[in-house]
Formats: sequence, structure tokens, C-alpha cells
Amino acid sequence: MKRRNFIQQTAAAGALIGLGGLSMSFKENTRKHITILHTNDVHSHIEAFGPNDPKNPNMGGVARRATLVQQIRNENPNTLLLDAGDIFQGTPYFNFYGGELEFKLMSKLKYDAATIGNHDFDNGIDGLYAQLPHADFPFIISNYDFSNTIMDGHTQPHKIFVKDGIKIGVFGLGVELQGLVTDSLYKETKYLDPVEVATDMARILKEEQKCDLVICLSHLGYNYSYEDKICDVELARLTKDIDLIIGGHTHTFLERPEVHTNKAGKSVLVNQVGCYGVYLGRIDFYLDHENKIESKGVSIAV
Repeated sequence: MKRRNFIQQTAAAGALIGLGGLSMSFKENTRKHITILHTNDVHSHIEAFGPNDPKNPNMGGVARRATLVQQIRNENPNTLLLDAGDIFQGTPYFNFYGGELEFKLMSKLKYDAATIGNHDFDNGIDGLYAQLPHADFPFIISNYDFSNTIMDGHTQPHKIFVKDGIKIGVFGLGVELQGLVTDSLYKETKYLDPVEVATDMARILKEEQKCDLVICLSHLGYNYSYEDKICDVELARLTKDIDLIIGGHTHTFLERPEVHTNKAGKSVLVNQVGCYGVYLGRIDFYLDHENKIESKGVSIAV
């Protein structure tokens, strides 16, 4: 079976996932429905791939994504659209416009938030800053200290969204830039330990701010079997209070969210949808009056 057809069938069928061993038996009229849509590593792919592309023929493109996102929002107005970084670099659109087009189109799609990937520094931190006026959405990054840079005060460590009375806390984590990005591009940006930051952010959002769902936008990478390096799988294992990790950086394609066990013995979802805007991640959360959670997740071919 061709991969694309398989994914389309997967999208139609869905995947039921229980969080934290919680009950999945509610009355339809008492539960609330939250939809999370997400992308990662779009890398300036504005147009769809051509019909002769060997890997992704007639797939992707901002126009198709916009149509799909609007369709889902029409089904459920309580929807968030998020991006896990590496918005820049990969096509001539970035070389010519420096990220302006990417941010303007994401604003047209009404992205709710994005985090920052290593390639978003490819025109330097000054180039990233110069494009911020074109972004009508916040950048959420918790473990980059921009206090001695031009980006100081232009990002948020976390943000809380409220949909149908449900509080959704979002924080962001970036990959270590040293050795990956030329020092002159990110300048005095300081990298903070992602596990320590995630532990603190999740505690603040879950315990202090009483968020019903906590989401991490991660550009750490899915998994590194050959490196002693923090990744999404390790982050899930070493922390608690995170319900969903939306990943990027490694261009990993997951057919549906994976379930991992956190340090408190509860389940956390980890998802990533490849790259270049070819797939859109969708995760639906259903919460009852006791905040028991049911979820289902799919990767939808664009």
C-alpha cells in the first residue's frame, strides 16, 4: 500500500489514545472538545510539490494547508494551530524575502503560536528580529535567554489559551545552538537546560496556573539513539505535567502520536509530522467535567 494512501486511511480511522490511564467513558453532552493542529520544519515550502516529485508528488503547499485548517476549524471552533520551528530556509522564497512571506502566510492562516528552530537564525538574530512585524502570532521559547540580544522582550516563555473554558498552557524548547549554528548568527543567546526549564514551565502551568492541558512545542528532536542528547522521548520520560510534546528538528514522521510514560508514571503524547508541510498533525482532546481526558491523533496528508 502506498504510504500516502495508508496515511489517508489512518486519518480517516484515527487512533484512540488514553492519557495517564484515565477513564475514557463519558457522556457526550458533558465533555468538551479541543483540537490541536500542528506543523514543524516547513522550511519555506510555500508551494505544493510538483507532480513529478519522487517523494511527495502533488503534496503540501500553504494553500492546501489553509483549506484543510479552515475545514477543521469549521468542524470545531475550539482549535489551536501551532508550529514547532524551522520555519525558514529551504526554498528561494527565503533567499529572496528573508522570511517575510513565511510569517505573512502563517498570519493569514491564523497560527496561534510557534517556537524557534535553529534554521530560524539562518539570517542571523537580526534577520529574525527584522521579520517579527510580519508575524501576527507569538513566539514561545522557554530555554533561550535573549536578554543580551535584540530579541529581548520579543518572545514569551509560555502562553495560556482558553478554549470553551479549557485552559491550555503552551511552552517552547529549542535545540542547543552551539555547534549547530555559527556563533555570529545567534550572538549572545544563552541556551538553558531543557529538562530543568520544562520541569519548571510544566509546574507553573499545571499547578500554579491550573491549566487543564500542557503542551510543549519542542525543537529538540524526536530521539537520538547514538548521542547523549536530550530529545522528545527523553523529555517525556524525565518530566511530569506535560500532556503533549509537539516535536520538530529531526523531520521524523509519526503516523500517529506515540504514548510515553513520564516520571510520575502517567502518559504523555509525543508527535512530529515530518517536514516541508506535507502533513498536518491533528490531536483531539475530550475532557469531561472531572477533567478526565480522552484523545485521538492522526497525521493528515496535505
